Amino acid sequence: MNPRPTMEDVAARARVSRALVSIVYRNAPGASDETRARVLAAGDALGYRPDHRARLLGSRQRTRLIGVAFDVRYPFHGDLVEALYPAAEALGYNLTLSAVTGSRRESAAAQSLLDYRCESLILLGPTSPPAALTALADSQPTVVIARKLRASGVHVVRTDDAAGSRLAVEHLLSLGHTQIAHVDGVRAPGAAERRTAYVQTMRRAGRAPVIIPGGPTESAGTEAARRLPRNITAVAAFNDACAIGLLHTLRASGRRVPEEVSIIGYDDSTPSRLDHIQLSTIAQNAHGLAAAALDLATCVDRSPQEVVISPDLVRRKT
Repeated sequence: MNPRPTMEDVAARARVSRALVSIVYRNAPGASDETRARVLAAGDALGYRPDHRARLLGSRQRTRLIGVAFDVRYPFHGDLVEALYPAAEALGYNLTLSAVTGSRRESAAAQSLLDYRCESLILLGPTSPPAALTALADSQPTVVIARKLRASGVHVVRTDDAAGSRLAVEHLLSLGHTQIAHVDGVRAPGAAERRTAYVQTMRRAGRAPVIIPGGPTESAGTEAARRLPRNITAVAAFNDACAIGLLHTLRASGRRVPEEVSIIGYDDSTPSRLDHIQLSTIAQNAHGLAAAALDLATCVDRSPQEVVISPDLVRRKT
């Protein structure tokens, strides 16, 4: 096994001093654009990655910034951001936010946070492959919220999605429903765990699973409503946004909720609590997730951990 490349190796390849290499990787003033490009090219060729933990522990000037990448399309991400702010302030940190949108990829959002010299990164429900998240963690301490993941060097804080899905189906069964469908999250984080638990819970109850393709957005719920078989009397949706799209579309078509079709969401996001929605749902503990993530993000010398938080059933009017 070859030894890990050092800063001295990069300096020798780029034909500069070790101090200049340090300036480049700290993004500090004192190196020309041409020199920076040459040093970074040498580092890439050698496979060099800075030891960020040593740098942060030994740094006299810390930014006290935690970078957060979130997807603007998902209401629960907004709830998590809101919970992260007081948790960060209590520890003496500030947050820097970078959004993922329909036209802005996760990689761009993460790179923006690195450019701001954030001490750690918190990624909300990322969809990047594990190898990409491992590479990111090699450059900066990284915490993933709301995704079950095995990626070297990455902390994970998540809800027990299988337990949440079981709670949803068992609640619908307890109401007397026998024809229960699941609107799937397809490839969204947590979708596989929620789908599998739904199928297992239905089969244990002696009922046939019915899975309808969906997704994590209201439009996905709208489309799923159009595919819903007439004999289905209850639906466990992938998340609240999907459930709300399903709810509005069913009501617009003349089907009464919950008299004809019961619906349960997942997240307990802010929209689910609105008076005209009052969605029954599975609550993820946003404040618990935020506190655990900040604890891991601010302890840069801690080995990677997984924190799993139990969900709760919230009964409302759907």
